[in-house]
Amino acid sequence: MSDHDWAVRTWSPAAGLVALGWVGAVAATAWCALLTVSGADPAGRLLAGCAALALVVAALFGTRARPRLRVDADGLTVGGMLRARHHPWPLVQGVRVLRTRRFGRETSLLEVDTVTADGGERLLLFGRLDLGADPEDVAAELLALRPR
Repeated sequence: MSDHDWAVRTWSPAAGLVALGWVGAVAATAWCALLTVSGADPAGRLLAGCAALALVVAALFGTRARPRLRVDADGLTVGGMLRARHHPWPLVQGVRVLRTRRFGRETSLLEVDTVTADGGERLLLFGRLDLGADPEDVAAELLALRPR
């Protein structure tokens, strides 16, 4: 594929899902505050605090990691909580889909094998929630866009 054929492609968690995470985080924080003010039992306060913290971290990750996966002519970039990491195409060793059965349902994960600049190996895994799309469709598109 020539350089002029390239369009940057991105995949991110669904905006509605991230918004729902923030709504849940606010609700869980309010629930925790209400339990603390009312003097509820410590176990209930601990449960509410853990739920609030987990939802805040999940919603923050969904917000900060956008886009979760970005592909351009130079390679792919993976968004994270603190920063994005770029993986040039020559260091991308493989792209495949892992299919597993859990709870009676078949699920797919996108696996991307990369080599770091210092020679170490890194396996990147993306699910439907990470990408906001079917991992099988994303894998097919990555394989089509990847330079030979």
